Amino acid sequence: MPEPFTIRKSAAFARTANLLQRALPVALAVCGLIFCASGQQPKPGEAAPAPDLATNPPPRVMPINTNLPTIFVAGDSTAARGSGATQQGWAVPFADYFGRAKVNVVNRARGGRSSRTFITEGLWEQLLADLKAGDMVLIQFGHNDAGAVNDAARARGSIRGTGGETEEIDNLITKKHEVVHTFGWYLNKMIADTKAKGATPIVLSLTVRNIWKDGKIFRSKDSHAGWAEQVAGTEGVAFVDLNELSAQRYDELGREKVEPLFADEHTQTSAAGAELNAQCVIAGLKALKGNPLALYLRETKP
Repeated sequence: MPEPFTIRKSAAFARTANLLQRALPVALAVCGLIFCASGQQPKPGEAAPAPDLATNPPPRVMPINTNLPTIFVAGDSTAARGSGATQQGWAVPFADYFGRAKVNVVNRARGGRSSRTFITEGLWEQLLADLKAGDMVLIQFGHNDAGAVNDAARARGSIRGTGGETEEIDNLITKKHEVVHTFGWYLNKMIADTKAKGATPIVLSLTVRNIWKDGKIFRSKDSHAGWAEQVAGTEGVAFVDLNELSAQRYDELGREKVEPLFADEHTQTSAAGAELNAQCVIAGLKALKGNPLALYLRETKP
């Protein structure tokens, strides 16, 4: 009995390998078509495609009604579309607060990106290509900017602060020479580019991490949250302190009730956590002078 079983098992493996061998070119071709259709394909001279497409896929490419104003979201995984109930970014439920007949809400946030790599990978240029006068761009980065400036894993960090410091590197990921700037410099570029298109930039501080100290959730006022506020103030643009708004909500709930709002140890939110952060963003926008998005908000969320 063992011998025939071994023969049948080997044959099965051979047939499977043969099928995979024949299917692989087709699968790659289909993936290529999908990649092209998404508008993410690199052109000559553009940045190389992201190294983590499997874990952080491009945002869904949805048609934009050019007859309506558009609210774009530029950010990282804390805003991006996730896997659903187990992990979700705030910009997904955020869209439900707006009337679709009044405004487009386009989420271009991408997991794993810093303010630096959102620009260097060409994601910012793709957003600018669709941006028109009268649109708005919500800009939220910081979580991934704290990473290494140059390593073989991510190479996505920006220089700390808002000054004009630079660091020249030979990027271990892209294999290209690169001048790395401060977190504030990249935010300033996005603000300037948005204004140049006749659109309105709104800067948000990063979401809160599930880190507690002395019974309170940790704020990032002394780093990226504070720097985002500083840049917004210097440039005279609207600022929503999402870091503080969500921190206040978490403090009210307490550590035990906050735990289910996170999908990992401290950064990614569950669907419920994304909803809470979206509520904070809406509250922050409503509190801005003139409430610039008032015309587009639904009376009640569906």
